[in-house]
Amino acid sequence: MLKHFKKLFSKSNDDSEIEIHLPADAKATFELKIDKVVIGKLVCEEGEWKFMYTDEFKELRNQYNHIAGFSNLDKVYSNDTLWPFFQTRIPGLKQPAVKEILKKEKINETNELELLKRFGKKTISNPYELDLV
Repeated sequence: MLKHFKKLFSKSNDDSEIEIHLPADAKATFELKIDKVVIGKLVCEEGEWKFMYTDEFKELRNQYNHIAGFSNLDKVYSNDTLWPFFQTRIPGLKQPAVKEILKKEKINETNELELLKRFGKKTISNPYELDLV
């Protein structure tokens, strides 16, 4: 029984898992915030994700920790896949409640951007909020 629940809530990459991706024409900008301070911006365009810290955060760098995996405050990070820090905001797509939301709201379960828009605002894994701008 426990094995069934683990499988239901997992985000494993086995054959039954849905493969999500960022469509090449997807465009969006998110702000990563904590305590109303905009820490950084997450941008997707032309099939690529970009993350960069804001000047506001750079001025307050001694008051807040850097985001795991993004140690250089002046670098614009880019990748064709979403970094784990942000991926954790998308729940396991096999969960019945998640499946119901996807169906009811007609969200494409393979579209990484649409999933992040719907589920990405808050997560229990960290105190940051991710707002679509």
